[in-house]
Amino acid sequence: MSRQFKTHDMKYILSLILISPALLFAQEDNLPLYTIYAVEQKTEISIDELIRNLEQKDVIFFGEEHNDSVAHVLELTLLKGLHNLKKRKTILSMEMFQSDVQLALDEYTNGLISESNLEKDGKLWKNYKEDYRPLVEYARENRIYVLAANAPSRYTNLVTRRGLESLNGLSKAAKSLLAPLPIDTLTGAYYEKFTGLMGGHGGMGALNLYQTQNLWDATMAWRISRLLKKKRKKKQVLHLNGRFHSDEKLGAYAQLVGYSPKLSCMNISVFSGAAGTAPDWNEWQRLADYIIVTRPGDALK
Repeated sequence: MSRQFKTHDMKYILSLILISPALLFAQEDNLPLYTIYAVEQKTEISIDELIRNLEQKDVIFFGEEHNDSVAHVLELTLLKGLHNLKKRKTILSMEMFQSDVQLALDEYTNGLISESNLEKDGKLWKNYKEDYRPLVEYARENRIYVLAANAPSRYTNLVTRRGLESLNGLSKAAKSLLAPLPIDTLTGAYYEKFTGLMGGHGGMGALNLYQTQNLWDATMAWRISRLLKKKRKKKQVLHLNGRFHSDEKLGAYAQLVGYSPKLSCMNISVFSGAAGTAPDWNEWQRLADYIIVTRPGDALK
């Protein structure tokens, strides 16, 4: 591949290839770049089968590792596939946008402002152009609503420094950008998982970080729940977040179930791993409804 041929160009081509049921293979070793597993059935399935299996679900959590190039291609493929089913209106919900940029995001997807304005006002992630822009552009071209799901960073930073109680001092306008207070901190399995990730360290600093995590989760879940309640016609949400937010159906997944228990939800956990590794069904049973194992994140670079 020539140096002038950029990574995002390859990703665009691969996103078109992925629509077909054929597996995608890396040129250098002829190994698949991803494998999809249906955990309950304990079987390998195709991307087309995954799309059909998700057709009737209200909310689909796609848990990614943010630097996984293959996962980002699959996200676009899944969005296209669900949208093309035409059974009901598709909504794209993204952790990668904060709730206070919803207006700018709406104005861009509705064709009112330029992309340069979105770049200035949208608080875009560093890997936006390469990994998330194709999703937003597809949504823009096909009039798919994009939800800026995450809590504003100035408020998550406030919680990290001063705890959840500090949010009580915010204005009504500020609170409208967040999940309603008080926020459920989901003690138990989620707390144990979080502290395990932190190396078992406790203290007020660790507690505040955990409360920040809950603010992220609750705000994403609340905004999805509220959007679905506002829409009269049947909608389907594809929500993208880091996999910690939805693995084991904890975090944002559990918060959404608390806000809207009647919604039909499923989660997908995507992570890179060694090609050809035998599935660990016992471990995966609690992790997600569908597991996608990808080649390492630099496979497309």
